[in-house]
Amino acid sequence: MRPKPAHQPFLHHRRLSQACRLLVVLMVLGLVTQAGASDVPPKDLHQEPDGHWTAWYPPQPPDGADVHVVEPGDTLWDLAGRFFGDSYLWPQLWEQNQYVADAHWIYPGDPLVVGLVVEEVESLADLGEPTEEGEEGGNVMSAAEAAGAPVPLGSESDIYCTGFIGPDEKTFPFAIVGSEFETLVPQLEVGRRSGPAYSTNFGTQTVRYGMMTGDIVYLDGGRDGGMSVGQTFTVVSAEETVRNPVTGKRLGRYYRFLGRVRVLSVQPDTAIAEIVHTCDPVPVGASLQPFEPQPVPLGRLGSPRPVNYPTEAENLEDAPIIVRAEDDVLTLGEDSVVYIDRGELDDVVPGDLYTIYRMNRPGLPPVVLGELAVLAVYPSSSVGRIVSSRYTVRIGDRLDPK
Repeated sequence: MRPKPAHQPFLHHRRLSQACRLLVVLMVLGLVTQAGASDVPPKDLHQEPDGHWTAWYPPQPPDGADVHVVEPGDTLWDLAGRFFGDSYLWPQLWEQNQYVADAHWIYPGDPLVVGLVVEEVESLADLGEPTEEGEEGGNVMSAAEAAGAPVPLGSESDIYCTGFIGPDEKTFPFAIVGSEFETLVPQLEVGRRSGPAYSTNFGTQTVRYGMMTGDIVYLDGGRDGGMSVGQTFTVVSAEETVRNPVTGKRLGRYYRFLGRVRVLSVQPDTAIAEIVHTCDPVPVGASLQPFEPQPVPLGRLGSPRPVNYPTEAENLEDAPIIVRAEDDVLTLGEDSVVYIDRGELDDVVPGDLYTIYRMNRPGLPPVVLGELAVLAVYPSSSVGRIVSSRYTVRIGDRLDPK
């Protein structure tokens, strides 16, 4: 199963950056000692040969590496935005610099590898012929893949505006139970005296059923239920049943992400929240689950599986399957977002790459259709994006790890 980090630095960096710099200076002067909290900077600083102070032991960067020397105010969040084009990719930047033991703290003067320069080859022929291992279903183009630079495998909307396949009767901790718009339509009744009708009370009608970013809603959880100001929740809508397109077996229910809400104030049993992001209109009655940030994974796409070296048909008998497409699209191709019937329980992780196959008639090998990258993983399902396709991809096509 995918490990979860103990900290989420991208939630802390911005508000701590000024304090971090001040604390580091004070520690160098011996005026601050460690308080024992995880968000307190390391105590044991040392001076590197070039004169800067740090808690880490930076190694010599690899030859040809693109290196950034940390400056005052830098954070992994900001640097990922600058060099990778997406701040949510900070884990990849941290992974490239494993000497940084705690992602909350980087020190001016430390070198960070922010990209690698890979030697170009004249042609794919220089990378060698497929090996016998490749003919048996291995990765026949690993050298070619190594020649490619890591790229984002999707976008934030591919993760936050999709959903997951879960149990039929999944329970959620909270729900949206009302909105400001329900108070804006009066019920009119005829008074006992003569004259026009006048407003006597307000009913459950509303001037807006599908709410969007900036609208105010009411939640059924409050202070007594553990809700606090500033919490962010994903809005979820339970949709249709999903079945295995090959066997017909019931896989569960599809749950669509509609957007996010942030709590503005809490009362004992209720809370007021603002819709801060919408993928689709948000109705009263939608469920809520805690929002978990997920960075867009990086990957080296490399060369696809050669069409003359497909995997064996028996390798696909119990292989992962594309079971649903976003917006119920039937004809799929490059950039289509799909759902597969494997997840965390099957050791699938974001960034995994699969070759897409169509089963052939008995006695003939499977047909290579394209490639799929996993973007987000849930217990029993995953969200993927088709990153390349030779032919039309359809629900029911099989996947083989690349």
